[in-house]
Amino acid sequence: MTAPTDSITLENSIPITEAGPGYPCGMAKAAADLSSARRRAGVLGAVLGAAAGVVAGAVAGVAAQRAVARWRRPIEDPYAGERFDPQPYDESLTVTTDDGLDLYVEIVEPVDGVDVDLDDLQLDLAQPVGAPAPTLVFVHGFCLHMGSFHFQRRALAERGDWRMVFYDQPGHGRSGRRTEGEYTLEGLGAALRRVIEATTPEGRIVLVGHSMGGMTIMALAELDPELIAQRVAGVVLIATSAGRLEATRVGLPQIVSRAARPVLPLVNNAARLTTTVIDRARLAASNLAWQLTRRYGFGTARPSRALVSFVEGMNSSTSIETIARYLRTLYTHARYPALDALRDVPVLVICGEKDQITPPVLSTQICERLPHAKLVMVPDSGHVVLLEHSAEVNDVLTDFLETLG
Repeated sequence: MTAPTDSITLENSIPITEAGPGYPCGMAKAAADLSSARRRAGVLGAVLGAAAGVVAGAVAGVAAQRAVARWRRPIEDPYAGERFDPQPYDESLTVTTDDGLDLYVEIVEPVDGVDVDLDDLQLDLAQPVGAPAPTLVFVHGFCLHMGSFHFQRRALAERGDWRMVFYDQPGHGRSGRRTEGEYTLEGLGAALRRVIEATTPEGRIVLVGHSMGGMTIMALAELDPELIAQRVAGVVLIATSAGRLEATRVGLPQIVSRAARPVLPLVNNAARLTTTVIDRARLAASNLAWQLTRRYGFGTARPSRALVSFVEGMNSSTSIETIARYLRTLYTHARYPALDALRDVPVLVICGEKDQITPPVLSTQICERLPHAKLVMVPDSGHVVLLEHSAEVNDVLTDFLETLG
């Protein structure tokens, strides 16, 4: 490979009723000391800063800085020494979307195994060998990048049973950004199809999507149901929604939702936002962004500071222009009919019980349309359940993959 230099009980139910090399904005600093007062703001801080103004952002920033100071009290952090650097891969490539954006992609191949004496295994070679394991394609969420699957990638790579494909969605991580117009979920679905065509032109695949990544999978199902029917062996939807987020105000309190709305008109005038305005707004809101990430991304009362900083770092690396160009399509996402394409596909739905971004009700609504789907609610967990309770998510994910053969 190429390398850049006691458990929570799960309740399964079917409801009826990442600066490391290559990564922007200091992935290696994800677990840095929180005493730095110059952390750049994440998406929520940026939205608040742009919408409410620099002065309001500065006032909020002072209050948030005091709150962050309280977090400096010594407390054990299991991830304090975790290196959220880019992980090893076997191949990297660039895939160009239909509208000309370059997507950064990494492929991790399965482990070949060890040499054995076939005579010792007493195998009946006359019997047919099972089909190869499906390739896993991971699709990350809004204002994140492929590094959000940090713990799943490491655990599955250590097992070495599956080929895996990771990529940064348009406008995120190391992928290209639009200079005009808006991003659309239809475009994200088409981009996912291009990634599949370029990396896995044949054979079975499993699609794993978190948050907007799950919506991207639904957009692909709407765009190409034949691909789903013929090649998709399973789908994993983590903390996502099939309905309009506008209806739930994206699960955020009114102050955040109201702050997001004024940003929508900026979509058509994003180029007019000066660097000075953006930088001042983000700097003023930096501590507020960290606090908002902790409050609304996590479910535990005192989550790992290293994890919060990692997530906020991914948020910070997403430009305000990208954020503005995405908001409309996220607020108008409505793809319940697209779920029909998944009726004959094994589906695993995972959600944190305390998710305030995509509340559990949105996961149950998906399962109401897909009664065969397995729903796993993870207690004491928020929107980034795949990081916050990675061991539990890894267990149910691995169990699901093993059922697919």
